[in-house]
Amino acid sequence: MTKTAVKTVGVVGAGRMGTPIIGHLVRRKFAVRVADVDASRADAVRKLGATWAGSAQSLAAECDAILVCVGFDSEVRELFAEGGPLRKARRGAIVAILSTIHPKTVQDLARQVEGAGIQVVDSTVCRGGEAADSGTLLSFVGGDAKTVKRLTPVLRAYSSDVVHTGGVGTAQVAKAANNLILWACLVADHEGLALAQRYGVDVEALRPALLMSSCANGPLEKWGTQTMAWAEDDMAIVAEMAAEAGIALPQAELNRQVCRALKPRRYKLDQYGR
Repeated sequence: MTKTAVKTVGVVGAGRMGTPIIGHLVRRKFAVRVADVDASRADAVRKLGATWAGSAQSLAAECDAILVCVGFDSEVRELFAEGGPLRKARRGAIVAILSTIHPKTVQDLARQVEGAGIQVVDSTVCRGGEAADSGTLLSFVGGDAKTVKRLTPVLRAYSSDVVHTGGVGTAQVAKAANNLILWACLVADHEGLALAQRYGVDVEALRPALLMSSCANGPLEKWGTQTMAWAEDDMAIVAEMAAEAGIALPQAELNRQVCRALKPRRYKLDQYGR
C-alpha cells in the first residue's frame, strides 16, 4: 500500500461546508476534484479553481484522499454500498468522512473496504460556517496514527486545530459530545436572555457581561448567527448512542424536544419574551 504524500483531493458534497473547504484546499495547492448530485454547483466550484468531476465514481478513481461532506448517514452508506462510487477508490486512498453520523456506521464501512486497501477515517468538523469560511475549523479525526499523519496536511488546509481522537469512529463520538453541549448551551442562552428581557434588562448590554462571567459559552458569543437547523439530527444520533450504551441523558433528551420545537423559527432575542 502506497504511503506517498496526498496530492490530489476529492470532495464529495459542495454544500455550505464543502464549498469553502474546496477553496482552502485549492489555495494550499492541492489538485481538487469535486462531485455533487446538484450539477448547478459546478460553476461555483470551477471559479474556486477546482475540477468538476463527472461523477463521484470518476473522482474516487483519481484521488489520493477523498473528503465526504454529505448530510446524512444514509447518503454516506450509499456512497460505500456494493458497486457504490467509493468502492472504486484507488488502493491506498484515504476516505475521510466529515459528515456527522453514527460512529458505528464509520466503523462498519471501514471494515467493509479494508480488504480493498482503502483507509477510512472519520474527520468531523466543529465551529460552524464562519470558521469554514476563514479556514479555522476544528477537525476531530479518528483512525490509525499513520493514516492520520498522512491526512493531516489536508485537514490543516481548512482547520486551525486538528485533534487525533483515537481509532476509527472516535471523531464521531467527539462530535456527538460537542453537539450535546452546544445545543444545551444554545437553549439555555435563549431562556436566560428571555428572562432578563422580560424583567426589563437590556440584553444587548447584558450579553457582553455574561461572556465575562462563569456562564460564558460559544453560542452566547456567536449569538444571532446560529440556528438549530441541524439540532434534531445531531441529537437523534446522541439519543441512539446513549440507548446503545445503556445510559440515561435526561437533559439531552429535553433539549432535543426544545430544539425540535424551535427548529422552524428564526432565533431572535425576544423569542421567549414577546
